Amino acid sequence: MKKINIILGLLLLITACDNDLEQFPPNIASSSSLTDFGGVLNGAYYYQFASVTPMAVMGDFRADNAHMIESPYTEFDQFTPNLVAMNNQFFGPFYSALYKSILSANNVIENSKDAIQVGEAKFVRALSYFKLVLVFGDVPVNLSASPSPSDPSIFKRQPASSVYNDVIIPDLNAAIAALGTARVAGRASKYAAQGLLGKVYMHMRDFAKAETNLAAVVNGAAAAGISLKSNFATIFGATNETGNTEMIFVTKILSSVVDEYGFTEFWGWYGGLDTKSLQPLDADLDAAFTAMETADTGGKTDLRRAVTINAGKTASPKFPQTGGADHDWIELRFADVLLLYAEALNENGKSDEALVQLNKVHTRAGLTALTNAVLSTQALVRQAIYNERRLELAFEGHRWFDLVRTGTVNTEMGQTIDSKYHLFPIPLSEILATNGVITQNDGY
Repeated sequence: MKKINIILGLLLLITACDNDLEQFPPNIASSSSLTDFGGVLNGAYYYQFASVTPMAVMGDFRADNAHMIESPYTEFDQFTPNLVAMNNQFFGPFYSALYKSILSANNVIENSKDAIQVGEAKFVRALSYFKLVLVFGDVPVNLSASPSPSDPSIFKRQPASSVYNDVIIPDLNAAIAALGTARVAGRASKYAAQGLLGKVYMHMRDFAKAETNLAAVVNGAAAAGISLKSNFATIFGATNETGNTEMIFVTKILSSVVDEYGFTEFWGWYGGLDTKSLQPLDADLDAAFTAMETADTGGKTDLRRAVTINAGKTASPKFPQTGGADHDWIELRFADVLLLYAEALNENGKSDEALVQLNKVHTRAGLTALTNAVLSTQALVRQAIYNERRLELAFEGHRWFDLVRTGTVNTEMGQTIDSKYHLFPIPLSEILATNGVITQNDGY
């Protein structure tokens, strides 16, 4: 990664109480002296690293796929104010890294004369704000490369709806217009932006716009070299990353590059390599695989089971220990897009078309194709898609956010959970550093 300069106009917003403010790579120039902002763009991508493991833990350990066994980490399963104890390990690094990524992206957007660089930067900025909104709801918005530290209003949290409509959606549309369809691992492309936009609209429950954007990805996939891999087992692991046709966008991770997140990484959490959760597999996920196989009209075994769970070890082998530190984080893959597209079609009253898309993923898992003779109503197709997403995307950081998005938290978790705990606590360091201008989420 090239050495870069990132103008830290508002250090407080980006790093709160982190006094050394060290960045990777080191700063060597001022923005006014730069003519090539490729290195700054690399910085925007780099800062995504530290969001990966927190997102994984929040997505699976908060939900019914995985669980912690050691206090206070068990607070992920206890829907109380005590989850703030996870501030330093998860929420703080996540928050800080994404605002660093945003500031780097702002620098490129304001100063680069390269339209492709600007398009990529807008994608990264949109991705950062999307993650922040999913996790925290309302968040501060900074669209400047050099915001004024004397203006406390920029710390004020903006409604999630405004962040979607005024930042994320415009940025993604700009990225779609600027970028080509060619895929380079770890870099944004037109279909990465369009797929993410489709997902954004699904979270906003605008199914018509979601269908339009997801259809564009599905229909253009073949020409762009995007397709489902025939063997589910060959999707994952460092040895399968080169030329992986299913990946639409990944955050590249290399063991030689220091990760700002300084604790057990996602593959270690999932594999039971940390004493805080030596047996992370939730029995409910094992039961979900059994239910899928029991319902199969051909009596077939779900080929994803052996790849996803090790019932004996009660952990997940999905990201193997071999090459673990070099596992890329999957932000968006084709199966995710197909299932979102199926869901959008179904919500738009096109259940037969939805089944066509659903079956692409379902039959790849070795299961018998689903038919409208069995799934005869929109509600049944909807549940089938939800079930498929859980098994297909288990241990990829999606489950909790899918439950919140679909309004199925209580049904799937088997308990009544106050909606204020659908979000996570704002890092206390940010609240203190701004003298309370940044406020805490209800419930914490």
